[in-house]
Amino acid sequence: MFNLIRNEWMKILHRPGTYVMAGLLILAVIISTVLFLFIDSTFGEGEEITWQQSLEMDNEQIQETLETGGYDPYIPSAEGALAINEYRLANDLPPNSAKSIWTYLENNSFMLALVGLFAIIMASGIVAGEFSWGTIKLLMIRPIARWKILLSKFMTVATFALAMSGILVILLLILGFVFYDSGTTTRLIYENGSVVEGSMIPYLVKVYIFNSIDVILLATMAFMISAVFRNSSMAIGISLFLYFVGGSATGFIAMYYDWAKYSLFANTNLSLYEMGMPVVEGMTMTFSVIMILIYFTLFVTLAFTVFTKRDISA
Repeated sequence: MFNLIRNEWMKILHRPGTYVMAGLLILAVIISTVLFLFIDSTFGEGEEITWQQSLEMDNEQIQETLETGGYDPYIPSAEGALAINEYRLANDLPPNSAKSIWTYLENNSFMLALVGLFAIIMASGIVAGEFSWGTIKLLMIRPIARWKILLSKFMTVATFALAMSGILVILLLILGFVFYDSGTTTRLIYENGSVVEGSMIPYLVKVYIFNSIDVILLATMAFMISAVFRNSSMAIGISLFLYFVGGSATGFIAMYYDWAKYSLFANTNLSLYEMGMPVVEGMTMTFSVIMILIYFTLFVTLAFTVFTKRDISA
């Protein structure tokens, strides 16, 4: 298996597109950092107020909207924000500013979408490309089970996504420590009517994991389409369309129909449970995790079943 994965990686490293993807990712991180630095410096030129004054103004606004019912659907979130602000004021715990590395890392978690885009492209072509180039027969004549060949390709896609994620995180950490201050690692959480202190590090790990779930599932779906239909264009087109439109479409459908909770995209954004805002009322994180596992199993089963059973024609 190791030799098969190494062979796949040798193919990847010989493709110019791989280095183009890595270069685009690095360029995107640099551009994002420059934009955040510019925005921070622009907003920092205004009238300076202390963090205590800022929180007090926020509390007045939250209190006003709570009294007028403006936060009616999300009262727990509003009450939590008010309680956290009061806890900070009472215990002299300033929040992380926009110039903090922790805020910088949290704001740039959206960059995982670019990693997802590249993972989908890689997953879409890694099987279908063998058919397009006519090299699939060279793989089939080797004394290796088909499922091992497909598994090696799937593991290659997974390690490719991990490698790109590693490049992203390492570059963000380097730029973050260079251009931003250390801030505070203390994160306040509102749980069961009280404020408790947590850490930013496990929180950010969780944020990045949550943002990776739809990447994993859509890359797996692209891999399945590539293996079943042997068409990389179809795999890329369908996967990218769902990647960018699926969440919004599901949210719209969920406004009218409860069955939307069984949709893939109603369950991939686990961060909504952190905010107490599930796509459909009554949904739980356990339900979403089960649905994610069901979809993942379905995609993998289809890919391996069709690839191992179908006749390989010219």
